[in-house]
Amino acid sequence: MKPILQIKTEGKQENDEPEPESETEPVSPTGQYLSSKTLNTCILAILESEVPIDESCLVPQLRDVFLPINPRFSSIMQITDKKGVRLWKKVKVNLHDHVNIPRFPEGLSTESYDNFFDEYLTKISSEPLPEERPLWELHIINCPTSKAAGHMIFKLHHALGDGYSLMGALLSCVKRADDPSLPLTFPSTRGKLSEVKMKNTKSCLSLMPIRTLSAIYKGASDLGWSFMKTTCISDDQTPIRSGNKNPVFNPINVSTLAFSLDQIKFIKTKLGATVNDTISGIIFLGTRLYMQETQTKFCNSRSTAMMILNTRIKRDYMSVDDMINADTKIWGNKFSFLHIALPKLINDKCSNPLDFVYKTGKQIKRYRSSPVVYLTSHCLRIMREYKGCEVVAKRIHSTLSRSSMTMSNMIGPVEQVTLAGHPIKGMYFMITGNPQSLVISVMSYSQTLRIGVGAEKGFIDSKKLNSCIENAFELIFEAATKSK
Repeated sequence: MKPILQIKTEGKQENDEPEPESETEPVSPTGQYLSSKTLNTCILAILESEVPIDESCLVPQLRDVFLPINPRFSSIMQITDKKGVRLWKKVKVNLHDHVNIPRFPEGLSTESYDNFFDEYLTKISSEPLPEERPLWELHIINCPTSKAAGHMIFKLHHALGDGYSLMGALLSCVKRADDPSLPLTFPSTRGKLSEVKMKNTKSCLSLMPIRTLSAIYKGASDLGWSFMKTTCISDDQTPIRSGNKNPVFNPINVSTLAFSLDQIKFIKTKLGATVNDTISGIIFLGTRLYMQETQTKFCNSRSTAMMILNTRIKRDYMSVDDMINADTKIWGNKFSFLHIALPKLINDKCSNPLDFVYKTGKQIKRYRSSPVVYLTSHCLRIMREYKGCEVVAKRIHSTLSRSSMTMSNMIGPVEQVTLAGHPIKGMYFMITGNPQSLVISVMSYSQTLRIGVGAEKGFIDSKKLNSCIENAFELIFEAATKSK
């Protein structure tokens, strides 16, 4: 019999800070969508420590660095009127209410601690955050697993901000391991974005009427497809889509895969693609292989992924001082979705693995530059004004539940970092509260690309799926090596 998992929260301590003034701020429309009766979405950010965690170091770090980043970390949501409009209201924060430290039996094997950690991650991924206090928690797992000596898990409600905002906040709390006085550096996309922006500007200035009509037709066509996916076209039920109607917090098993970023960049360079195209192609091929191994008749069923797109012009992370500055207007939920169809196997076989990268990249390029991203946002705004946030939340839920999976990615630091003196061996994130059976996250950190796989518990075989994704990587890497 497995020992019972007991959760212990450190005792409450009163702090000497004065009561905050009654400050309020409207909850953004997207924040209200993501904290509705239909959607209740959170982000788990998992940091793996090379050494056992000194629990006493983290509360001062939360108080002095984390809380000042944004007032929402010290605020709760309040409904202000019959229409359900919400405000952020600043409250006094007792940090010990937000820190959870589970105690596991001592002297067990690494495999046993791996199982305890996986069960705990599943548990907190399927529980809502208490609404009577600010919508975040820190869980400290101080037992040695096969991946780390200890884990720090930040659970943050998506209404606080999107992945860019929340990961930027967490990265503001860390220091470079090699030299804490130096700023973190990230793989930059500024040059490519500037080229694209300049190219788009020139294109707009030189548009002839025929091209204008073409752009309008393309936008209308894409919007029509998006509307159909939202209202009446659903993906087939397959080994990666159960069709579970439970609106929020399906229990998920969280597992990870790690690939060399240098090898991913090698494939990208050989194929003239992007890192995002490459890793998406690998994941899609792996998913098709899993469908083929599980139930062959479903290996080429209709399946689409909802890829999360950051809609900010500025995409590099900001310093903590810049994030605190309200004039930057960078904080919040500023994202959209792209509908990307999973490429199909040819004659139920993977005759050319590189096609998965090429075809995926072609779709991403088309939809990223399509007006549908902004038209969809405009349509949701009109719907909110006339029917309210709850109706919009139901529409977003419908869009997600009709597709097979969600994919999101973020850029992490190039250097290894420390948090409160703890060297961070690895980091990844996961979105919870999603109505889909499969959620994929991708994050780079210190020359490693980490893929997080959130699979519906009892439905998807995580080990088999991970094995198929690894096989897909090997097939694509081998094919890229042989290509001219």
